[in-house]
Amino acid sequence: QVELVESGGDSVQAGASLRLSCAASGYIYSAYSMGWFRQAPGKEREGVAHINTDGVTRYGDSVKGRFSISRDDAKNTLYLQMNSLKPEDTAVYYCAKGRDRYLRTVAVGYDAWGQGTQVTVSS
Repeated sequence: QVELVESGGDSVQAGASLRLSCAASGYIYSAYSMGWFRQAPGKEREGVAHINTDGVTRYGDSVKGRFSISRDDAKNTLYLQMNSLKPEDTAVYYCAKGRDRYLRTVAVGYDAWGQGTQVTVSS
């Protein structure tokens, strides 16, 4: 049974940094791409950052240059380093498992989701 558990969400001031973690279990973690999505109140779920099994990454336009996704296959853990946070980054952040090893940037490319972790950025 696939399980994804996010952690690291917090309430911070604008300009601060946070690192989110996602602990994966129940499948061969290293064989699948991974991604981070977020959803703010009243908005659609948005792709934030994505990484394939070779470590190739892709970012949403709104977070390029500020966020960094990485994976530790030895620890079955996905990370999202978020720097220079802005109030518009406020959302619930979700970790997701890709359907295969290829880089995916849209939600249909993922088949398992965590419960989410809240990030709140105040001005």
